[in-house]
Parts: sequence; C-alpha cells; structure tokens
Amino acid sequence: MSEQTTSGTQMSEEELQDLVSSTDTGGRDPANKVVAKFVAGVALAWSLFQLWYASPLPFTVGIGVFNDTEARSIHLAFATFLAYLAFPALRRSPRDRIPIQDWVLAFGAAFTAGYLFLFYEQLSDRPNNPNATDITVAVIGMLLLLEATRRALGPPLMIVAIVFLLYTFGGQNMPGILAWKGASFGAVAYHQWISTEGVFGIALGVSTSFVFLFVLFGALLDTAGAGNYFIKVAFSLLGHYRGGPAKAAVVASAMTGLISGSSIANVVTTGTFTIPMMKRVGFSPEKGGAVEVASSVNGQIMPPVMGAAAFLMVEYIGITYFEVVTHAFLPALISYIALVYIVHLEAMKADMKGLPRRGAPSPLLVAAMRFVLGFLGIAVVAYAVYYGLGWLKPLAGDAAAWIIALALAVVYVGLIKYCAGYPELSLDDPNSPIVELPEVGPTVKSGLHFLLPVVVLVWCLMVERLSPGLSAF
Repeated sequence: MSEQTTSGTQMSEEELQDLVSSTDTGGRDPANKVVAKFVAGVALAWSLFQLWYASPLPFTVGIGVFNDTEARSIHLAFATFLAYLAFPALRRSPRDRIPIQDWVLAFGAAFTAGYLFLFYEQLSDRPNNPNATDITVAVIGMLLLLEATRRALGPPLMIVAIVFLLYTFGGQNMPGILAWKGASFGAVAYHQWISTEGVFGIALGVSTSFVFLFVLFGALLDTAGAGNYFIKVAFSLLGHYRGGPAKAAVVASAMTGLISGSSIANVVTTGTFTIPMMKRVGFSPEKGGAVEVASSVNGQIMPPVMGAAAFLMVEYIGITYFEVVTHAFLPALISYIALVYIVHLEAMKADMKGLPRRGAPSPLLVAAMRFVLGFLGIAVVAYAVYYGLGWLKPLAGDAAAWIIALALAVVYVGLIKYCAGYPELSLDDPNSPIVELPEVGPTVKSGLHFLLPVVVLVWCLMVERLSPGLSAF
C-alpha cells in the first residue's frame, strides 16, 4: 500500500510503516538482532511487571509486593530507559542502531528514576532532608526526563514543564497574584524527585496503576488483528452509502476507540487506510484528514479504554472509573452520530457515490429482522450470564473465580473455532482501481473473538465494579 503526501510525492510501504512506527513506538529498528531482542525483552519485562503489580498474586504468595512509591519508581525507570533506546534524538539520528550516547543516557535515566526504589529505606530515614547525592540525582533525573519527553512527545510539553520549573525559582519576581516567595534549589530538587508530590506524584501513579494496563490491553488486541477487524466491519456496514468511506472512517475510529485511548494511535491505525478511500469517492485531502482526525480524537472519550485524562479525573476528583465511563458514553455516542451526519451532508452536497458491495444486498426488511434478532440474542445471553453468575457466586464460594475463568476460556476457544470457519480478513489496497466491499455477515463473524475481551472488561468495570487496574488485568 502506498500513500500520497500533501506535496504529491508517493510514499512507499516502508516509508508509511516508518511513519506509523515513529509516531507510535519510536521508529528505531536496530539491525543487530541481539540489540533488538534486548529492547523487546525489556518491554516484555515492563509489561510483566505491570501485570504482576496489578494482580492479586503478590499478596497471595507474599512475594514481590511493592508499595506505590516503589512501583512508580520502577515504572518510570522502564519508561525512560526505553524512551532513549526507541526514540532517536534527532531526525537525522540513525534508526538501524542505537548510538553509544543513547545507551549511556538510557542507563543513567533508569538509575535516577529507580533511585527511590533502590534506596527507599535510606530515603525514608531522612524525610525532607536531602543530601548532596539526592540533589545531584534529582537534577540529573529531571534533565534526563525532560529530554526523554522531548524525544517521545516533542518540544511543547518539555517547554511547558521548564516554564513551571522556572516559576518555582523565580516566583518572587512575578507580577501581582502570580508572585510568591520562591523555593531553594534543594527544596525544589527534593519536592520534584525525592518526594511523592512532584514527578512521582498522582499523575505517575495513574500511569502506573491504570493507563499502562489499558494501553497494553488495546495494543495486544490491535496487534492480534482487532484494529483491522473493526475497520473491515465498519466498511462492510457503511461503505456502500453516499460518502461511505468517510462514514466508515468515523465508525472505525469509534470502534478503535473502544480499545485505544490514544488519538495519535487511532489516526495512524485507521487513517492510513481510510483517508485514501475518502479521496477516491470525492473528498478533498483536507476534508478527508479532518474527518479522520475529528473522529480519532473523539476516541479518547469512548469507553471503556479512554484517554489518560479519564484516569487522572479518577484520582484528582475522587470519583470512580465507573462514574467516568457512564458519564462519557452518551457524549461520545452523540459526537460520533453528529460526525456521521456532517459527513452525510458533505456527501449529499458533492453528490458522492458509495463503493460496490460484494454479493446482492439484503432486502431492508430482512436486514432489520437480522438486527432485531441479533440484539435480542445478545440481550438473552447477557440476562442469562448476569443471573447465572448471581446464582454461582454464593454456591461456589471462593472457587467461583476459577470456574468463571475456565468458562471464559472455553467460550473464547469456541469463538476462535467458530471464527476460523470464515476467511481471514486482509486490508484492501485503497489505491487499487476497484475496491469491492466485503459481505457483512462473514466479516462480522470472522472476528467475534475480538469482542469477548472488551465485553469482559466492560463487565468487570460496570457490573462487578472492580478497580480499573484489576479489570484490565
């Protein structure tokens, strides 16, 4: 697949994948297989640590129990270490190898971030009394964290952080109500790096406890093929209408938002396919990009996997994630309905046509009956599961969790076996002369097993009222 840039030049498949990876995972691809496996191993170790921390297993076996401060320190150590290895310093920096200076910075950042974990007892013995080593580590850690932020997210967030750091030192020189007495260098260093009120405060705690697990959940589903499945389902349902690819782009972004709280990841996942399709049916490049960006940004408020702001609200405001989800669902649904309507108006004004659908279309009455029967079937299953679990829990006692887990495994294997009877989904080339939409039934049925993890997550959050971290685990 290839893509046209705004300047009219053609991007190769390799360049397109590099664009996606550089936005999402840093874009560095070491040619040395040992180095590549080492980086992948560190990422795997980080994921396993987060799963271990979120699970009840540490308390069950009595090994590997970390308090919040220790977990945040380890979490940031992994993050900064991988940031220097995965994200090149500059655009001209090598992508096929990791320079020696990046290795030095990575280990330095990991050590300074893990300082609270490594010397936790010593630091707890002298609260609010940092020595020269503490201050040195804090200064180096802050500088390395700012550089890691610049590499991963660009200069804006780094600049904002620097402005607020300068404000802590120069508060006495600020005008009016912005003025304050300021703070000493040692006090700022201690507050920002050694205490749990600066870098290791609530925001990092939210990332450690919630955000990472939900991002991992969505990344695993997307890598397994759920992202492609949602795109194909959206196109099979809406691609034949006026401006169908744009409507499908909106629905695909909404469905991708179910498993991804990142608007950037949503754009690069769906946009590389949907934008060329929108251009083919008559949308200008600007309108195609606008539709994709608007629908992908709204994915941050689409439950159950929402943007990091949702988890910050849980901690700062003191409400439950259940309340955030219930209040976000209706605005998210309304916003996507509005986007589909706007796309429909644009398509009507330009007299656009849809894409051809494979096979003869079903009569409207038949399609409506299938929808009603499908909805009733889902309602019956949900009713049976809800009351079945209510009957099982008091009967089975402590063994209920194991019985439910076994039942879920059986259902999942059964769904995979059922879905394997349908052809595997593959993305069409949006630049090919003719694109034929797939049939709805086989397309939907080929990936039903992707929906089960989402259903389980929603069930744990909304019905069982488990914590977000335990639900994701």
